[in-house]
Amino acid sequence: MAVPKVDKKLLEQLEEMGFSLARSIRSLHYSGNTSLEDAMNWIVEHENDSDIDEIPLVPMDINLDATKPFPITEEVKIKAQNLRIGANQLSKRKEKELEREGEKERIQAGKRIMEAKKTAEENARKRMIALREAEKEEESKAREKIRQKFEADKAERRSRLGISPAATSSVQSASTASHMVLKKATEPVTSTKKVELLCDCLRSLRRYHKDEDARVKKAFQILPIYIRNVVKNPDVEKYRKIRLSNPIFQESVGSLIGGVRFLELCGFERTNRGQFLYLPREKVDMVTLNSALSALHSAITNPFFGLLSVDSVELP
Repeated sequence: MAVPKVDKKLLEQLEEMGFSLARSIRSLHYSGNTSLEDAMNWIVEHENDSDIDEIPLVPMDINLDATKPFPITEEVKIKAQNLRIGANQLSKRKEKELEREGEKERIQAGKRIMEAKKTAEENARKRMIALREAEKEEESKAREKIRQKFEADKAERRSRLGISPAATSSVQSASTASHMVLKKATEPVTSTKKVELLCDCLRSLRRYHKDEDARVKKAFQILPIYIRNVVKNPDVEKYRKIRLSNPIFQESVGSLIGGVRFLELCGFERTNRGQFLYLPREKVDMVTLNSALSALHSAITNPFFGLLSVDSVELP
């Protein structure tokens, strides 16, 4: 197969008018290679052909007699100009259609991304809730285990001292009565019970994570920062609000059993479906916060804090 031979002069004239080489050869070949006007008429009739800009191939050479140049009249120029305009308009329409299709695809892709992001956030929220529930359950089991050990140790001491359970009950009743009197006498001064709860919470955290000294130490260093910010800036809301999913908080405090509980003892409350810990301004208790700082200072400076016998520990 070969490119058909056409009149070179007619071909040059068509190219000078702005038509592509392939379209010029095709029009001359299929119009009989007779004249410029016939080639122009063929282009007008076949401008919407899908292969109009493809060079035709023929199986043999075609001998053509040279013809005289066809004069380019004003009418021919107008036809050529209209063909070029039509071709440009068709190209622009196709480009606009492609742009619209591309925009539709981008919108759909954006919707899919938003749906995927929403699903991921919902799954993360569910995992966080499940983690909190598991934390509460594990903390409850740890407290119960410590309480049982405490009771067992007390029973063992009673047995060694030869004290009967009945006598112990009497002593406990008397002790309870005196404790109530003492509590009433000292109640206006300070909340000793809250201090004990704060210390016990830190001891439980230390014992439960006794093989993770680095994590416990980091928690004891991070917790004072949150509390000290509130003490220094009680009216600034951002210091009284902690996002539970914050990576730093989650790694240093939230993932440790007892970490969130300590902040709750300081007055923080879970809000927004458990997504935040929030301390309302009216519930800011400077005595409690300073007591918490003192308990944390003791936990940091005392190397044996929470690691000795639990005999003196009173569970909250």
